[in-house]
Amino acid sequence: MRVADKWLDYKLLDTYSGEKLERWGDITLVRPDPQIIWKSEKMSDVWDNADGHYRRSKSGGGSWSVRSSLPESWQISYNGLRFLIKPTGFKHTGLFPEQAVNWDYMQKLITNADRPISVLNMFAYTGGATLACAKAGASVCHCDAAKGMVQWARENAALSKLDDKPIRWIVDDCEKFVTREIKRGRRYDAIIMDPPSYGRGPNGEVWKLENSIYDLISLCKNVLSDNPLFFLVNSYTTGLSPSVMAFILQKVMLSTYGGRVSADEIGLPVETGGVLPCGATAVWTSSDID
Repeated sequence: MRVADKWLDYKLLDTYSGEKLERWGDITLVRPDPQIIWKSEKMSDVWDNADGHYRRSKSGGGSWSVRSSLPESWQISYNGLRFLIKPTGFKHTGLFPEQAVNWDYMQKLITNADRPISVLNMFAYTGGATLACAKAGASVCHCDAAKGMVQWARENAALSKLDDKPIRWIVDDCEKFVTREIKRGRRYDAIIMDPPSYGRGPNGEVWKLENSIYDLISLCKNVLSDNPLFFLVNSYTTGLSPSVMAFILQKVMLSTYGGRVSADEIGLPVETGGVLPCGATAVWTSSDID
């Protein structure tokens, strides 16, 4: 497992019976996490004094119960990047801290390439990967279907003093956007893909990642340059193990570009012991990258 263990402003304090206790800067939150199936004893005395607690509803969704100390939003930092944090109606805070391990890795690839690198970041959310790549010197196309998330990402870019970097901000359906980019002849040296587990189309049709991931990766291959650097796919879908995603990348990429594929779980260290699994990442890299 690859562990995001370089955070200073974020700590996973404890886990217990479907919930995690986190510290975001000076703010402590309790949020549900389906990976936490164990019922070991609580080992932190902060549980009962958290600033905010998200509880799921039996009828679906959920809500926050908060102390007066919980601000509407606040900021945290990671390796020179700054992020706006705010609790949302769907338990999220606008950042997945485990992704820092991927940010570090992509920055190393871009820096070591020693040439201009263009990156397409799909399902790009609030821009953690976008900002990491831009900070490393890449030009980035940031694409997400949610206008609010793209605006949040732009705010993070401004907070990180990266708003003058070559970043294209695109609000669009990622698959449709890639199809148009292929027709326009635009090419990228690297692709980042962090698709949702499921979604709904304009006519109510259900889109499931495990049924669509191979076709989506195959489509995106057509927007790569002749000398691509990396193709990184992240997933929080239970049915998509690291080895499954690695196999798909091997099938799609190796016959054309050579290189190699690696995959692993990513996770966060827990202060009271252990590492919490937080998803899976598979990445293809060109053969000349160490």
